[in-house]
Amino acid sequence: MRAVIQRVSEGSVSVGGQTIGQVGHGMVVLLAVGQQDGDPEVEWMVRKIAQLRFFEGDDGRLNQSVEESGGGVLLISQFTLYGNCKKGNRPSFSRAGAPEEALARFDQVVAGLRSRGIPTETGKFGATMQVSLVNEGPVTLLLDSEE
Repeated sequence: MRAVIQRVSEGSVSVGGQTIGQVGHGMVVLLAVGQQDGDPEVEWMVRKIAQLRFFEGDDGRLNQSVEESGGGVLLISQFTLYGNCKKGNRPSFSRAGAPEEALARFDQVVAGLRSRGIPTETGKFGATMQVSLVNEGPVTLLLDSEE
């Protein structure tokens, strides 16, 4: 699994001009599921998103997680994070998970975050979405379960 995580003061996702998910203080997570991803990668990603020390504490240092800071997560499916641009001009997405399997793993991540008490909203899997956010900091990190 791969994720781009951005700390936000607000974020939203719309489909067809209608807002379907939003978050205030928290993070926007663009998440891609790879072909080989299974339960261990889901558990790793849920734990990382939930416990990543990504928010400032009283001392001004990044030492609070989304759980500790009371923030929420806006989780957006983004298979293009597996795009390979090494050859030619058209990205290859051959390492991305098949849609049915990717949706199941994506839903597992959503359920895992919610089971930890983290308010979690999503976009619409497979849809063309418009994502808006105000990146706070800016703070942006990349996570890859393979590394």
